[in-house]
Amino acid sequence: MDDLSHIWEALRDVKDPEIPTVSLVDLGVITSVSVDDENVVHVTMTPTFVGCPAMEYMRSEVVRRLERMEFSGVDVRMNFDIPWSSNRITDEGRAALATFGLAPPAEYEGVLELEVLNNVACPICGSHNTTLRSPFGPTLCRSIHYCNSCGETFEGFKPL
Repeated sequence: MDDLSHIWEALRDVKDPEIPTVSLVDLGVITSVSVDDENVVHVTMTPTFVGCPAMEYMRSEVVRRLERMEFSGVDVRMNFDIPWSSNRITDEGRAALATFGLAPPAEYEGVLELEVLNNVACPICGSHNTTLRSPFGPTLCRSIHYCNSCGETFEGFKPL
């Protein structure tokens, strides 16, 4: 396994502070990794939102994890040139969201239609017999739904 593969694998240990079942890698927040000629690791992150209150925490956790490896230094930068999209979430990340009790977002192409919030599978029982209660959840990226099959209220991770 080369250095980059080791780094990506190590970064899977860094979990999202709000959803600790999913790594920043699987959430699609870590967008690039490189090692320069001086053996310094450079990591680029694109947080889910520009004003994300966890940005500094995530950056410090990435640094903390990579400092345990044999590199001369670690440089982590936030980049918003290409906005984060829920389509960046890996299959493992989608499964981890469901494990946490969040319905994973639907993948989409082109223009996102908000109608997608009306077709969310319950992460508890898997039923699609659900109702959107509110497009506004406890964070900007979540919505509130009700499952008509199992009777549970749950949050959905919005496609963005």
